[in-house]
Amino acid sequence: MGHQVGTCERRRGLVNTSFSNQNIGGDGSVMNMPERAQPVQREQFTPLTDRILRVKEQLSCTAAAVYVIHRDTVVHESYMGSYDYEAQTLPVTASTRFNVASVRKSYLGLAVSLALHQKRISSLDDPITGYLDDLNVKAVQGTTLRHLLTHTHGLKNNHERAFPAGTGWMYNNVGINMLIRVIRKVFEAPLADVMRHYVFGPCGLTETGWQKEPNEHLVWLGESYAAEQGGEVNLFVSARELAHWGYLHLQHGLVNGKQVIPREVTERATIIQSPSRLDDSLPRNGFAWWVQDKPRPLSELGHSLPTGSYQILGKTGCACLVIPQYQLVAVRMYNQTGANPHGYDYLEDIQAFGDTVLACTLQ
Repeated sequence: MGHQVGTCERRRGLVNTSFSNQNIGGDGSVMNMPERAQPVQREQFTPLTDRILRVKEQLSCTAAAVYVIHRDTVVHESYMGSYDYEAQTLPVTASTRFNVASVRKSYLGLAVSLALHQKRISSLDDPITGYLDDLNVKAVQGTTLRHLLTHTHGLKNNHERAFPAGTGWMYNNVGINMLIRVIRKVFEAPLADVMRHYVFGPCGLTETGWQKEPNEHLVWLGESYAAEQGGEVNLFVSARELAHWGYLHLQHGLVNGKQVIPREVTERATIIQSPSRLDDSLPRNGFAWWVQDKPRPLSELGHSLPTGSYQILGKTGCACLVIPQYQLVAVRMYNQTGANPHGYDYLEDIQAFGDTVLACTLQ
């Protein structure tokens, strides 16, 4: 049998005076997401697990996991491999936390949506110069928060532009780094503190957070970090909590019947926000999420996925996919560190992941 999603218990909220006592939920309720004790595996998901294993070997990863929620039930989860190649290394388990790399951008996206909800940001179409006063004004001219969130800003770096804002699409971290600074300014706190106060604490997400030091729960990639404030690529999350992250969006901020996050905050983050004049071949984004309106050749979403599906992918191979039409959330986790090997097409792989998830679920 599957595991019902939604069992919660009350716990104390976080106290942080820098947030001016604004409650995220309607009644200030603080709740936990469910935990799993034993893996759930169903034969219908064998093609998905086989695909995860094949790609794990192809990318020379030591660790992998997959987790699927369908209609409020955990219908499949599997944990594969170990933390690294050393003989005494730890095996991957339900509590193992992976570096999710660019998946962190969906957490930043929620923080921006929350800032809009709380009127800390007045409009998505505000120029970035209205929030950061140390930028190269000439280089960022015409660039808005919308452009930064949807990878349509056109900036190669802080001083050079590849195309006018809103007329093309280019994936890099220039806009993301600016948005992280915006969040720090409007909340008067770093991104990590904002997420702990408004999301991780209220939702009981204890296996999600920025880490600068290795421990027995983290699949460490050998890197080094200066801080745990949300400004670096060091967000570590377990497979089950990344699935809960997707499920939180699927449920529009509801946890066990309580509106922990305002509905409009998650909805705004997961609908298309890209400028309308983009070339038809280019991907469409919400607040960092890739959003499906129709199959597009450069999109990371599988061609069989229905309109309204959304997904986020990191360079370590971790991904979170949400398919609202089928009340479906799927997560895959890897610890990729090297470049993509010869013959591996990352776009084909991530599209096939989504298509396989859907096909297995609908059997």
